[in-house]
Formats: sequence, C-alpha cells, structure tokens
Amino acid sequence: MFRLLFAFALASGAAHALAQPDPNEGRNLAAACASCHGTNGVSQAGMPRLAGRDRSEIAQLMRDFRSGKRPATVMHQIAKGYGDDQIEAIAAYLSAQKAK
Repeated sequence: MFRLLFAFALASGAAHALAQPDPNEGRNLAAACASCHGTNGVSQAGMPRLAGRDRSEIAQLMRDFRSGKRPATVMHQIAKGYGDDQIEAIAAYLSAQKAK
C-alpha cells in the first residue's frame, strides 16, 4: 500500500511540474530565430526586425507562413515546426524586446 501511495505522489508531482508553464519558453524558442533575425529579434543587414513588433502581428505572420498563405523561401518550413502555443510564446517574447 505504501508503495502505491508513494508512486502516486511521485506521479502527481511530476504531472504538476509538467503542467506549469515554462517562463522561458518564448525566449528559448525565439533563440532559433536569431540566426536570421538577430539576437532577441534585433536584425542586421536587411532582415526583418522582430523585436518590439506587435505581438499579434508576429503570431499572425507565423501562422500565415505555417499555412502557406504567406510565401517565403524558408519560413514556411520553419513555421510548420511550431504549434499555436509555441507561436504565441515566441510572439510574446519578441514583442517585449527593445528594438535598438
């Protein structure tokens, strides 16, 4: 009986830990954007700046790339790798960054 209760306690604790949102998720996911759009979305050399743009605009652009509604060379493939919650996290993070 003790083993069963102990196993349940461990499982419920792990489930609770998994249910908590990661406060760094947006930052972690947006790190993949840095190679083209610059660190924290502050781009150089003609690439679109993402830092400080409207959150809903960034999210909609990502969804449009993902669906193929907006043509692109590589963004349509990259965007397909993200779910709606991940897109929202990326958009929230990048929109909160300061455009330099």
